[in-house]
Amino acid sequence: MKASEFDYVLPETAIALYPPRTRGTTRLEVLYRATGAIRHSRYADLATFLEPGDLLLLNNSRVLQARLFARKTTGANIELVLLEKHRGESQDRVMYRGRLKEGDVLVVHGRELVVEVVEGDGIARIACGDGGELVDVFSEHGHVPIPPYLRRDAEEVDRERYQTVFAETPGSVAAPTASLNMTDELIGTLRARGVEVGFLTLHVGLGTFMPVRGEDLDDHVMHREYYRIPAETVEKIRRGRESRGRVVAVGTTVTRALEHASAMLENAPPGEDVEGEADIFIYPGYRFRVIDGLVTNYHAPRSTVLMLTAAFAGWANLKKAYGEALEKGCRFLSYGDSMLIL
Repeated sequence: MKASEFDYVLPETAIALYPPRTRGTTRLEVLYRATGAIRHSRYADLATFLEPGDLLLLNNSRVLQARLFARKTTGANIELVLLEKHRGESQDRVMYRGRLKEGDVLVVHGRELVVEVVEGDGIARIACGDGGELVDVFSEHGHVPIPPYLRRDAEEVDRERYQTVFAETPGSVAAPTASLNMTDELIGTLRARGVEVGFLTLHVGLGTFMPVRGEDLDDHVMHREYYRIPAETVEKIRRGRESRGRVVAVGTTVTRALEHASAMLENAPPGEDVEGEADIFIYPGYRFRVIDGLVTNYHAPRSTVLMLTAAFAGWANLKKAYGEALEKGCRFLSYGDSMLIL
């Protein structure tokens, strides 16, 4: 397949630049894969489309204050973006804007950072000159890494709203956006209806939202993201399978973790977590092995998350749903409205 097949016209006026005033008040477009039928509802009414015995899975990764402005000892300003956490690695890799070479010293609020390795392609490894943890410097002095397509600096509202209400495990540099509108009230409603709710962790990286640059999808090298599915969630998935309940992933990040881990979910010994580095590239033609439903936002043209959603929904179905959403004034991308695909 070609990347150009996943182009569509996204007017700038359709991009949600800010979150809704109240969390959970966005719209929900429901798409039924088998028939292509579409319904329009509210995110807060998600529970009405699920059944007792279904399992809803959420990503509890916490977004770091991953954007930081530093100054070289020469006086030049450097922008740093901390990259996502991986298994067994120090979180010391950054994407930078400006000029850096090995041995450069950067100053952030009186603390010195030393450039240890310049890897190329705008990536470097940086250490604290005082032996501390780089992530702590970002946590103390960094800013919310809102997506560049918002074309604005992070504001106080983003500190709370570019984070899910159940965020727990630090490590992401982008939000699992499909669950930004999930509320404690809605989770309570889902459980009261008999829907199981489970959590896993996938540390979302910047590569999630970047467009595919080449034309041939077979040539695209997918980024990798660390995930951990706790034993409790593994057991919930197995029980759901046995009772024929549906597994509904909230977000493409949850989907990538589950589909990458499909064989391990079947074979992991009882009581053991499942973890790995997801580098799976899902696009039309892929056969889904774990999920039966997907809650997801509207995605940018040519993005890997759009291709994953098209693989699950069927590209013809998804294009129709996107067209209808634009006609009805739905808001797109991270702070926008959502879809439920069943």
